[in-house]
Amino acid sequence: MPETASIVMPSLVPLYPLREIVAFPFMIFPLFLNGDELADFEELLDREQYVALVRARGEALPGQLPPLCQVGTLCKVDQITRLPEGGGKVLLEGVVRVQVLEVSRAGRTLHARCEPIHEFVEKSLVSDALVQSLNALLKIALSYGRPLPDDVMKMIDLIDNPARLADLVALYVSLSLDEQQQLLETIDPLERLKKVYMHLTAEVQRLQVKGEVQAEVTKRVGKSQKEFLLREQMKQIQEELGEDDSRSAEMIDLRRKIDAAGMPVEVRRIADKELKRLERINPASPEYTVSRTYLDYLAGMPWRVATQDNNDINQAETVLDEDHYDLQKVKERILEYLAVRTLRERMKGPILCFVGPPGVGKTSLGKSIARALGRKFIRMSLGGMRDEAEIRGHRRTYIGALPGRIIQEIYRCGTNNPVFMLDEVDKIGLDFRGDPASALLEVLDPEQNNSFTDHYLDVPFDLSNVMFITTANLLDPVPSALKDRMEVLSLAGYTDEEKEKIAVRYLIPKEVEENGLAQTPPDFTAAAIYKIISDHTREAGVRNLQRNIASVCRKVAKELTQGKPHRETIAPETVDEFLGPRKFFNEVAAERDRVGVVTGLAWTETGGDIIFVEATRMTGKRELILTGSLGEVMKESARAALSFVRANCAEWGIDEQLFESSDIHIHVPAGAIPKDGPSAGITMVTAIVSLLSGRAARRDVAMTGEISLTGRVLAIGGLKEKVLAARRAGVRTVLAPARNRENLEDIPIDVQNELEFIFVEDVREALAAALQ
Repeated sequence: MPETASIVMPSLVPLYPLREIVAFPFMIFPLFLNGDELADFEELLDREQYVALVRARGEALPGQLPPLCQVGTLCKVDQITRLPEGGGKVLLEGVVRVQVLEVSRAGRTLHARCEPIHEFVEKSLVSDALVQSLNALLKIALSYGRPLPDDVMKMIDLIDNPARLADLVALYVSLSLDEQQQLLETIDPLERLKKVYMHLTAEVQRLQVKGEVQAEVTKRVGKSQKEFLLREQMKQIQEELGEDDSRSAEMIDLRRKIDAAGMPVEVRRIADKELKRLERINPASPEYTVSRTYLDYLAGMPWRVATQDNNDINQAETVLDEDHYDLQKVKERILEYLAVRTLRERMKGPILCFVGPPGVGKTSLGKSIARALGRKFIRMSLGGMRDEAEIRGHRRTYIGALPGRIIQEIYRCGTNNPVFMLDEVDKIGLDFRGDPASALLEVLDPEQNNSFTDHYLDVPFDLSNVMFITTANLLDPVPSALKDRMEVLSLAGYTDEEKEKIAVRYLIPKEVEENGLAQTPPDFTAAAIYKIISDHTREAGVRNLQRNIASVCRKVAKELTQGKPHRETIAPETVDEFLGPRKFFNEVAAERDRVGVVTGLAWTETGGDIIFVEATRMTGKRELILTGSLGEVMKESARAALSFVRANCAEWGIDEQLFESSDIHIHVPAGAIPKDGPSAGITMVTAIVSLLSGRAARRDVAMTGEISLTGRVLAIGGLKEKVLAARRAGVRTVLAPARNRENLEDIPIDVQNELEFIFVEDVREALAAALQ
């Protein structure tokens, strides 16, 4: 090869742009050209023997020179060969690096004014070490199957010039065109050698990993081939015996699932026995499917699979506060459970029962508890369930038998300690198929459910790690035995202030998102929210409040899509426009005081409500007429009230002869709604005394309490719900039994400040406060 010092470069050198390769000094390579390009090279060979090859960075724009790199290689044209199919091959030999100073065009040919780049190599310990290391790396690469020609290896062993060695090795390392160009532009030979060494090191590492992977693949393939041969032999044996290979594989897979299930010893013994039985059953038999399904359930049950509880009480409290407003007693009970769980790893799961009117957050509270504990959540509705098999499952003797819902849900869940919510436990039915409530007795008993036996599985399963939560609107329909197994937590209705906070924190952001107003959310004023609460809803929970907020958001979205001005603020007048005239009125404040009409308080499954007890007298034969769809308990309260008034009529100046010649009619309006309960006795006494004495009853005084024949006022339940109903209706004074004075602490302070409470022990105290 010619030396750099012996090269005589003309002032202008023909330039050929490269796109697929990068040319290096001392590199011999072919260049394939089309007819026009070949003609230019033949003409060039007649006049000159050198050409500059420079990498093009992109395509040339019309009428412009192509974008070229600044450093290229001066190459000598050794040979030109024409090919039979057209075009030709030019054999080139790299000579020296050149710096491109200027490029010009003459016809189809580019010319460049170039300057050769002289390299100065000073031998040192570093350069010798790099050369030796590079030689060693190349041999390692060769040992991993890197194809290098023998003459190249011999040439590399003889080269001691770092510059030439770096250029030569760069040709045989897998580098991108950009990386090759960077090496070409690296003028310092020692620096270039370092870069090649780093690239070659990375290449050897890739080859090592590739070799390890190939070895592992070869090992596995060898194992697979061995298994294949064994399976082929087994298949041949089974064919001779008339058996099927797919069934054998199915049995092996089922055996593997049983081994991995972690069953208790007794259950594993039953599973092994059933599997042996399954192997002997003909697959065409119906028994085969029954047995196979049974084993699938046994192997799929989470016998030892459980999620890790989050024992961080502070984080759990934060999660509960994020999801629900107030409900302090329930949250406190959950935190107590977590505290005990932190101190004692093994404990029986509590059976909580949330009782309260619809819409107060019973079901959603179960989801929050699961999120706070870090457990999976299961919800199962019991409403309308009448078949005991829904709980305990069917025996396998029946066609299409399945486990009960308890086992099915835990099977799907995949863990043995979920939060399991049994919704609407007070709405379970009863018929000839059994009593589901009785079937729940074992499920919801912490002393028994560690060995719950489903009729289908017929083996005990431990439910003691499950946290069962039940919900109900009323406790009365729940059987006493079932009620005894649960810890009852009452969720009363919300006050207007609490509803306003719930709307701001939870309901409005949710409905704004649901109705596509997240980008332009309307601002609900506090007055607008209170107007929706007072004029358009009358409930203990917040479901109707949420529906009305959703209705407002939908109307805002409709106006927005119609191109109307955007409602940035929802004011009270906007509520009237969107929701129409008010639906509920202040029933007490709108009426005047009347004789024989008394305001009472009642508890319903939807929260508290006010009732009006009306009494009237007519000429008759001492009959007591009761109307208003009253239950037996209320009818008995009415008879007791009349007896008490007759026995003590002189105290209120009532002529006893009135009873002899009159019929008394007691009516409770809204007769289509059934009413019953023991807390209306004091209201009926007041109505009868008001009627017979001619003294009007104060309409803004509401009362609740049962009476005895001696006039004692007996305790009642649901005081908070009744007080909230009185406040909604505009009542100013509440009469309640003295024995319920302790329940006052359950009533919010702001409600206590708005109302006057009079606690009475005798009905005479109530009459003095209620009658004018």
